[in-house]
Amino acid sequence: MARILIIDDEALIRDLLKKILEREGYEIATASGGEEGIKIHRENPADLIITDLIMPGKEGIETIMELRRDFKDVKIIAMSGGGRIDPETYLQLAKTLGAIKTIAKPFDRIELLKTIQKLLE
Repeated sequence: MARILIIDDEALIRDLLKKILEREGYEIATASGGEEGIKIHRENPADLIITDLIMPGKEGIETIMELRRDFKDVKIIAMSGGGRIDPETYLQLAKTLGAIKTIAKPFDRIELLKTIQKLLE
């Protein structure tokens, strides 16, 4: 089964995504920020990366740009609940910079699973 890396600074979101995806049979790795996520991906590449955009330290946009630069074929889903501006603005920027798909928080479980399945086909 495919390996998915979840990068999110919120432990609750990481744990929720991990539980949902493990139930579907995916192997899951988690990281609490961009630096850690990139390090994990370099050591053991994932088939798909789900990253939050608003995080302390290396935030999601920087993380996507570095991953896209170093791993041209990596599949990335960007997630955001917004910050100082609405989530759609962040998500559109993420897509422009290399995310294949974007999902707004709070996310719909079925939509998320369908998106992941489609990307991993």
